[in-house]
Amino acid sequence: MESKGFSVDWLSELKRKNDLATIASNYLKMEQKGRRFWACCPFHNEKTPSFSINNDDGIYYCFGCHESGDVIKFVQKMENVEFMDAVKILAEKAGMEIPEFVSSDKNRQNQKQKERWLSIFDYAYKHYVENLYSTDAKLAQEYIKSRKFTRRELEDFKIGYSKDWNDLPNYLKGKGFSDKELTESGACIQKDGKILDPLAKRLVFPIFNAFNNCIGFSARLLEPKPEFAKYKNTAESPLFQKRKIVFGINILKAQHQQKLANNVILVEGQTDVIAMHKAGFKTAVACMGTAMTEYHVAELKRYSDNIILCFDGDGAGIKAALHAIEMWRNQNVNLRVVLLPDGHDPDEILKTYGKEKLQEMIDNAKNYMEFLIDYYQTKYDLNNPQEKGKYVRTILAEIKKLGSPALFEPYLEMVRDITKIPIDVLRRDISTQAEEKTAKVAEIELPQKKSNGDDKAQRFILAELLHKRPIVDKKIDYDKLLVGYERYLEIIAKDLPLSAIYDFEGATEDELLMEIVNFNFADMEKDEERYFKECLWRVAEIRLKKMQSELMERYKTCEDLTERTDIARQLGKLATQLKNKSLEEFNVRR
Repeated sequence: MESKGFSVDWLSELKRKNDLATIASNYLKMEQKGRRFWACCPFHNEKTPSFSINNDDGIYYCFGCHESGDVIKFVQKMENVEFMDAVKILAEKAGMEIPEFVSSDKNRQNQKQKERWLSIFDYAYKHYVENLYSTDAKLAQEYIKSRKFTRRELEDFKIGYSKDWNDLPNYLKGKGFSDKELTESGACIQKDGKILDPLAKRLVFPIFNAFNNCIGFSARLLEPKPEFAKYKNTAESPLFQKRKIVFGINILKAQHQQKLANNVILVEGQTDVIAMHKAGFKTAVACMGTAMTEYHVAELKRYSDNIILCFDGDGAGIKAALHAIEMWRNQNVNLRVVLLPDGHDPDEILKTYGKEKLQEMIDNAKNYMEFLIDYYQTKYDLNNPQEKGKYVRTILAEIKKLGSPALFEPYLEMVRDITKIPIDVLRRDISTQAEEKTAKVAEIELPQKKSNGDDKAQRFILAELLHKRPIVDKKIDYDKLLVGYERYLEIIAKDLPLSAIYDFEGATEDELLMEIVNFNFADMEKDEERYFKECLWRVAEIRLKKMQSELMERYKTCEDLTERTDIARQLGKLATQLKNKSLEEFNVRR
C-alpha cells in the first residue's frame, strides 16, 4: 500500500502528541468504560452511544455505521477538510514542523493545484476589497450606505467590488497565474478567446471556509438588468461546492472557540447574515443559495446543539423551514423555529422594529414540533370533519417520527386541545399508524446476505494476527495457510501500530482491512482460543482437500512409476492429516 506522503515514524509521533480521546473530547461528550471511551456517533443519527475510542491503539470505530479511523481521519471528518489540512491542524497543536510531502504524482499535483487555487482567491478577495474604496466604486458605496453597513461589517466579511470584466484577470496574471489556472479555479471565465471576471460591476461577498480560506464568491448586481441574475456565485469546482458551504462559518467557528456560540441561527441569505451580525447576533449563518444538505448539518452540529431556524414567513421561507426540519429532526439537537411575518426578512425586522424585537422573537422560538402543529392548522379547515381528519393524520405522522412513545404525550395533548379529540383516541390512532407501517415492512422480503463461513474463518485468523493476540499459534506458516491474503499478511508483517494502517492510501476503503483492524474481541471471552483453533482447522481442511484433489488428478494421468509412487505417498500423508485434524502441513519449516 502506498504511503499518504509522510513517513510512518513522523505520523506516529504526530498521533502520539495528539491523543485521540483528548482531541475527540473537543467535539463529543464522552464516557469512559474500562479502557475505551464511548459517545454518540457524530457521523450518523443515534441516541445510544455506539462510537468507541480505543485510545491505547489510537483508533475509533462506530458499531452502528462502521465508520473508523485514527486521529487524522477524525479531524478530517469533523472539520470537513482533506488529509493534508488535518495534518496541518494537528501539527500546529503539537508544535511540530511538517516535513516535505512525498506522495504519488497525482496527489502532489492535486495538492499543488489546490494551493494555487487558494492563492488565486486570496489575491482576488483582497483586490476586490481595495476596489471598494476606489473612485470607481460609487455604485457599491451607495448600496453599502443604503444597507447601513458599518466599517466593522465590511472588515468582518471582507466585502469588495468588481470594477469591470478585465480588472481582476489582469491583476491576477500580474501575480503570475496562467489563463488555465484562472479559469479552472472558477475565479475567471473564458469568452470569445478572452479571460474575463464573471462578477463584473457587482458587490462581492467572499466565501470563507472554517479555516478562513477564501474559496469563492457570491456577488450582487448593483444596477437592475433583466438579462442578469441578481446574485451570482463562483462556478462549482472541487474547491467551491454550494451543497457543502455555509456563509459565515469562519466567524461562527471563532465564536465557538471563544465559548460564545450558545446557538446557531440559520437565516436565508448573505445580507441577512451581515444584518444579524451588525445587530449583535454573531452566530447567524446561511446556506449558499441551496436547500440544506447533510453536509451543512454535519458542519453546523460541531458548534452548538441549539439550532434556530429564522426564515422569512413567505412561501419560500416556509418551504425552506419544512425541509430544514427534516434534515435536523434526528440530530439530537434542540431545534426551534422563528417564522418571521410574511414579507419580512431579518434585516427588515431589525430596521422596522429594532434588535430587541428580533431578540424577543428568537427567545420565544417554538420547538419544531410545536411549529408543525401550528403550521398544519393553517393548511386545513378544522371546522370541516374531513379536513380535521386529514390534519390529525398529518400531524400524528409527524409526532410518530419522534420515535419513542414517551416523547409523543405532550404533543398529543396539544393536538387534543386543538381538535377536541380525546387523547385515548389519538394514542390509539398513532399506535395504529405504527402497526400499519410495521405490517408493510413485513410484507417486503429482503434478500438475505449469506455469510461464507470459510471466508469468515480466514478473516478471524487475520484479525488475531494483526492484533497480536496471545493465543496465536506461532508454529503455523500463515503465508501457506492463507492463500489469497498475501496483501494483508504483508501489512501484518510490518508490525505497525494499528493507527499507522490508516496512513496508507485507500486503507479506509478496504472493507476487509477495516474489519480486521476494528475486530471486537470483547464478546469472545473464554471461547476465543477454542474458536481460533476451529478456524485454523477449517481453513487447513479446505487447503488439504484442495491439495488432495490436485494430487489425485496428477495420479490419474501420470505414467512414470516413480512419480506415481511419490504421489501415492503424499496422498497417504494428506489422508492421515485429514483424519487426525493435523496442521503438520502448515508448520513453519525450520
